[in-house]
Amino acid sequence: MHIAFLNPQGNFDKNDSYLTEHPDFGGQLVYVKEVCLALARLGVQVDIITRRIDDPQWQGFTEQLGWYTDDQSGPRIVRIDCGDSGFLRKEHLWPHLDEFVANTIDFYGEGLPDAFTAHYADGGYCAALLKRLTGRGFTFTGHSLGAQKLDKLGMQPANAEQMESEYFFSQRITAERLSMSEAFRIITSTRQERLDQYGHPLYQGAIDVNDDARFAVIPPGVNGQVFSTEAGTVDAGQLALLEQQCGATDKPYIIASSRLDEKKNILGIVKAYAGSAELQQMARLGIFIRGITDPFTDIDTLPEAEQAVLGPILATIDDAGIRGLVDFFDIRSQLALAATYRYFARRGSVFALTAFYEPFGLAPIEAAACGLAVVATQNGGPTEIFEDGSGILVDPFDADDIAQGLRECLLRQSELATRAIERVRSTYTWDKTAANYLAVIEQGIRDNAGAGQFEIPDINSRGRISNYLSDRAQA
Repeated sequence: MHIAFLNPQGNFDKNDSYLTEHPDFGGQLVYVKEVCLALARLGVQVDIITRRIDDPQWQGFTEQLGWYTDDQSGPRIVRIDCGDSGFLRKEHLWPHLDEFVANTIDFYGEGLPDAFTAHYADGGYCAALLKRLTGRGFTFTGHSLGAQKLDKLGMQPANAEQMESEYFFSQRITAERLSMSEAFRIITSTRQERLDQYGHPLYQGAIDVNDDARFAVIPPGVNGQVFSTEAGTVDAGQLALLEQQCGATDKPYIIASSRLDEKKNILGIVKAYAGSAELQQMARLGIFIRGITDPFTDIDTLPEAEQAVLGPILATIDDAGIRGLVDFFDIRSQLALAATYRYFARRGSVFALTAFYEPFGLAPIEAAACGLAVVATQNGGPTEIFEDGSGILVDPFDADDIAQGLRECLLRQSELATRAIERVRSTYTWDKTAANYLAVIEQGIRDNAGAGQFEIPDINSRGRISNYLSDRAQA
C-alpha cells in the first residue's frame, strides 16, 4: 500500500522547523506527521506531498526529498515546485495549484500512489484534479472550513470585497465543495465537526451531512512517546530553567499555550484571571509565547498580526495591576513543551484552551497526557473529548464562566487530571487514528470507480457567498 498526503501549504521537515511561527505552520502539520508515522509503523509506504520553498526567511525546505527518519525508512517528504520559489501563504497558492498537480504527476510517472488523502481546501482541490487525471481516489480532511471562518470574521455585504481580497473565500469554498463531492470519504475529528461545519448552508448540494456512507469520524491522538507522565530526555534541563524563572513560588499555574491568534482567545483567559481575586490567590498565570520571554519589552519583534493579539493581553494585565502574577514562557519544541507540562502538573496546575471554536482540540489532550487538568471551550471538539466529565467545559465568550471553570478545575485538579490521563490513553492515540485511516482508504480503493468525467469548476463562489450574506443580513 502506497498512500500520499496532499498538503500544498506547510513546511514539513524532521525537525518541525518554525512550527506555530506562522498560521500555515500550525497544528495540522503535527496531525499529518503523526498519522504518517503511525501508518509507516503499520507497514504502509507513506509520502507527504508539499510545496518546495526556497526562502531565506524560512530555510530548510529546498531539497526535493526529505525523511522523518535518519535511515529513510519512515515517511518521505516530497517537495513539489509551483509558482515562484519563495514562501506563499495559503491564500496565495490558488493560481499555482494546477502546476502543483502537473508537477506531482511528472514526479511519480508510472509509480503513482494507490490513493491520496487531502488536507485543507487546497489539498482537496489538488486531490480532485488528480482523481480526474489519474483515476486515483482520495479522502478529504478539511480540519477547518472556509464558511465557518467567513462567519467568525463577520463577513457581510459591506465588507465582502475587502474580506475576499484578504482571504479568497470564493476560491476556498468552491474547492471545499469540490473536495466534498468527489472524495470517497470525508474524515472529521468529531461528530459535531461533521454536523456543524459540513452542514453549513454554503455546502448544501455538495454533501449530505446525514449520509453516513460519506463520513468517517476519526479522532486524532497524542504522541505517547513525547506527551506522557514519564520524564523525557530534556526534562532535567527544562526543570532547571523553569525553577529559575518561577522562583520560590509553589503555587499552581493556569497555563495558556496556543499560537497568538485572536480566535484562540487567550485574552478570554487573561480577562477571567484579571477579574477574579480568588483565582489570583489560588494560582499564577502562565502564558507560552514562542520566541520571546518578556513581551512587554519585545513585542515589537513579533509579526504585526501577533502584536495585534498580544497588545490587548498586555494592556489587560497592566490595567488590572497583575504583572507580578503573570509569567511568560518561551517553549520552542514539543519535547520542551511536554517537559514543561509535566513540571506544572506536579504543581497541581491546569491547562486552559478557550478558543471561540476549536474543530478538535489536540492541545488539551497533549496537556492532559502529561498530567494537567483541563478547562476547554464548549464550542467544538472538546465537547466530545471531555463528554465523560474528564475536563471542564466553559463558554469562551463569558469571562465569568471561564473564571468559574478555572476555579472548579483547580479545586478538583487531582481527580480531573487522573480521569483525563485515562481518557487519552483509552481513546486518543495516533496508532488508532492511523488504523482507522487505513481501513477507510482500503475500502475506498475497493469501491473507487476510477477517474470520473466531472468538471473542475472555475474557482469562484462569489455568487453563492453573496446570496448567503444577503439572506443572513435580511434575517
